[in-house]
Amino acid sequence: MAKIQKFTCVNDVPNLQQALQECLEIKENTLATPDFGKNKTVGLVFLNPSLRTRISMQKACQNLGLNFIIINAGQDAWTWELHDGAVMDGITVEHIKDAAKVLSEYCDVIALRCFPAFKDKEEDAQDKVLKQFIEHASVPIISLESATRHPLQSFTDMLTIKENWKEERKPKIVLTWAPHIKSIAHSVSNSFCEWVKEIDADVVVTHPEGYNLPTEFTDGLEIVHDQQEALKDADFVYVKNWSSYSDYGATPEVKEDWMLTLDKLKATNNAKIMHCLPVRRNVEISDEVLDSENSLIYQQAGNRLITAQWVLKNIL
Repeated sequence: MAKIQKFTCVNDVPNLQQALQECLEIKENTLATPDFGKNKTVGLVFLNPSLRTRISMQKACQNLGLNFIIINAGQDAWTWELHDGAVMDGITVEHIKDAAKVLSEYCDVIALRCFPAFKDKEEDAQDKVLKQFIEHASVPIISLESATRHPLQSFTDMLTIKENWKEERKPKIVLTWAPHIKSIAHSVSNSFCEWVKEIDADVVVTHPEGYNLPTEFTDGLEIVHDQQEALKDADFVYVKNWSSYSDYGATPEVKEDWMLTLDKLKATNNAKIMHCLPVRRNVEISDEVLDSENSLIYQQAGNRLITAQWVLKNIL
């Protein structure tokens, strides 16, 4: 294993194929190194809700003998000011640079989860909260999802695809937009596009007009606006909602039915179905698809533990 300095995107992993193989080895015995993190502490900082990310990181820490401290920022800690030079005479109580420096005194690694605010496109695109932690902390930083990416989820997705593809030919992988009831971040979809370029696959991204993703993530990938055309002969179908990027955070009306159903999947190559969870059943994907034998959603969730352990072992 090679030491990594931070974990925020696929570029922080020196060799993805080697990392995936090491993940498979970890999965064979997750308790093989129970004293690896003895006397080390991980700070888990959450600015937003979490189930899989929170629990998988806690369990990974336990499996490696690491101590962990959970900070629910804004609830367990003071409200943070994010802007340099701010006159803090309002609702914010502590500057994020001070919080990052203080947490570095107590923790050997800081893992941070922060969603986009959907108020300022440029500020979200710059991943301002994550970057301020990287700038001001004196210990390594792990992204538990940021305004632009969700690297732990995408690492897990690549591991799940590797486990479920044994043929010699390249798989066809389709990332399809799905309906939702509110504006959803681009993080998972951006990250998936970024990571899937690093494996040997034919990739299609399909979404309605007006729901484009940032071109920095989709460059080099085939974009199709007809979902049924995109699904043809697919081996894996990754389902995810996201809002518009050009009209930032907007949810333009979509007249066609984009919910994934068993009937739509008849055009695929008996495709495996993926979703990061949580999923709005019978809005994004039908029950019949989610509960079918081709659904990989719980395997994905389980693999979150494996990739979390890989990241913690390599960053320490």
